[in-house]
Amino acid sequence: MENFFKLKEHGTDVKTEMVAGATTFLSMVYILAVNPSILAASGLDSGAVFTATAISAFAATLFMAFFANYPVALASGMGLNAYFSYSVCIPLAESGVTDPWQIALTAVFVEGIIFILLSFFNFREKLVNDVPENLKYGITAGIGLFIAIIGLKGAGIVAGSQATLVDLGHVSSPQFILGMAGLLIVAALHHFNVKGYILIGILGTWGLGMIAQATGWYQVDPEAGMFSLFPNFSTEALIPTAPTFFKFNFEWAGKNILSFLVIVFSFLFVDLFDTVGTLIGVAEKGNLLDKEGKLPNAKGALLADACGTVLGACLGTSTVTSYVESSAGVANGGRTGLTAVTTAVLFLIALFFAPIFLAIPAFATTPALVWVGLLMMSSIKRMKFDGDIADVFGGYMAVIMMPFTYSIANGIMFGILSWVILKTITGKAKDVPAVMWISALLFALRLWSLV
Repeated sequence: MENFFKLKEHGTDVKTEMVAGATTFLSMVYILAVNPSILAASGLDSGAVFTATAISAFAATLFMAFFANYPVALASGMGLNAYFSYSVCIPLAESGVTDPWQIALTAVFVEGIIFILLSFFNFREKLVNDVPENLKYGITAGIGLFIAIIGLKGAGIVAGSQATLVDLGHVSSPQFILGMAGLLIVAALHHFNVKGYILIGILGTWGLGMIAQATGWYQVDPEAGMFSLFPNFSTEALIPTAPTFFKFNFEWAGKNILSFLVIVFSFLFVDLFDTVGTLIGVAEKGNLLDKEGKLPNAKGALLADACGTVLGACLGTSTVTSYVESSAGVANGGRTGLTAVTTAVLFLIALFFAPIFLAIPAFATTPALVWVGLLMMSSIKRMKFDGDIADVFGGYMAVIMMPFTYSIANGIMFGILSWVILKTITGKAKDVPAVMWISALLFALRLWSLV
């Protein structure tokens, strides 16, 4: 284990890696509940999606551990699953297409194959490594804000508002109070240097929630999104439903090639830049970048992501991608693929203990996500806010556009476009690497497609 994962070289040990892996798992286990719900709208069986989500997360995270030795976990991506159901399948169904989810799965499969080829041709690797340093720090800080707002939303601490876009949630709600209490617990544990403080914060907040339910303060109301916090061990819940194997529709794709390519490109675009942003952010936070600010063995990490996507499509789930919640494990000391192995094994176990993992509420992961957001925001101290205007403004756009448009990909898009355009305007076009020109062109096409 030491020889393969190089634990001493990374300043870690088995216990630290396993706690970090468990922390990452608990921070992203919500996907096992959310993904089946979202993909059910496409016509897929929710039980089959649950099984496919768990198995693909298990396999893809192992790919990351053994291909790249990074503490990064993968699963079906949020945002990509919503695009799968609501932007692809429902419109196709309304146009008269039967089983539109087969077409969406075909697009995800093709996207994964393209990514495997791009990984071998080093395009994705060069993109990760050729992103300017100021942009990398801006991406990390932007992701920090992005996952913080995800965490705050999960506990209802921030809520939508027609008047002001966002507003303070109901301060008297159990989720609000327990989420804030959990965050204070994490902060206090961090102050006293308690090992595994983020994991303890998640479990402690969940425990407080169960006490709140037992005393009647937390009222179960599924229609309001308030589910029981106690595991429900029914016989049916312990038996995984078989996933949907190899249900592709290449016939429709061949007859509607232009429409199909638009679907593939949309999956491709979001997955490409979400993955790049996540890897940069997590690696920078875990001090995994080398002295030149490059990500060693980026090819292995990106290949793991691509293989996970292909496997996920074959099993019947939406695009598998690297999870920004991996930064929770990194913040807890995870530095190698052993962290990822731990997370992967827990996803496999979750197949047979679904009631336990699905009972963890969103507000219990709020402390982890908000705290990790704080840690990632510290990267902003390393940004340069004077000098080359392309570096300054490009990094700034990455910081603000991620949380304000609720998309990692959008933050990278506006960051890179701003950087390339300003480099050109200031007479420094020769300093722009080829991969950045290609990325800017892809972003321009993406913006054009949204008009």
